[in-house]
Amino acid sequence: MSRWKELPTELNAHVGQLVVRLRRLKDHSGLSTRQLAAKTGYSTKSWERYLGGRSLPPRDAVEALARIGDDDPTRLLALHEVAAEAWGDRHGAVTASAPAPAPAPECDTVLSSGPEPERVPGRALRIAVVAGVVTLVLALSSAVLVVVRFSGGEDRTAANPGVSSAAPPEATPSPPGPTYTCRYERLDGHWYAGNSRTQDAILVNGLAGPEIAEAQCLLRRAGLSPGDIDGIYGPRTENAVKRLQKRTDLVVDGIVGPHTWKALRG
Repeated sequence: MSRWKELPTELNAHVGQLVVRLRRLKDHSGLSTRQLAAKTGYSTKSWERYLGGRSLPPRDAVEALARIGDDDPTRLLALHEVAAEAWGDRHGAVTASAPAPAPAPECDTVLSSGPEPERVPGRALRIAVVAGVVTLVLALSSAVLVVVRFSGGEDRTAANPGVSSAAPPEATPSPPGPTYTCRYERLDGHWYAGNSRTQDAILVNGLAGPEIAEAQCLLRRAGLSPGDIDGIYGPRTENAVKRLQKRTDLVVDGIVGPHTWKALRG
């Protein structure tokens, strides 16, 4: 089995899942990077970037490696599609384009058969209208205030308990997140903790869910503390996974895949 370098810490979780699957397919094929380049048409340097998480492989390269590794290309291409979307959000390039022509000045034109028509800027006209409306509203508000004051409106307002400044309602607290427990049982020579029965889910730092809680419980059973059983793949869980991988002579990448699941459930 190849000794892969750790993936970049800033790599998106979906891209990381794709890279891990590609690494395992290459290991399964038994090909060197140079042989893989010869069979797929992509250079050795390109495959080093793809498998190192430094560059997103093209769809054709992913499909070619899937067929070489006897894997279902449909599932791998679906994972590539998700990874490509995540990669684009982070690394999207800005496409250069010709500057758009400056818009023609907006104006109202008065047509006549005499001299050149006078042009009144439309924006200035709108500003003048808005200013007039604001002035009218302020004048009406002042008039209403004077009428209320002289008619004893202030006293009536103070005496009326229905007219008061009520305190704003308290914000509704957000519902608590799911809670997980470890209910260990041994079935067919495998350990389960009652949260998930997966054998091959790919778990990386930043993910959350019952599969993470299952791995945390099994790590705790193995004497490797992952922190709280909260279903969140954080740094403490990743460190516990790396210690398990080192103990069982697996690739120490902090990513839970089929081989790490086998070690957890064994």
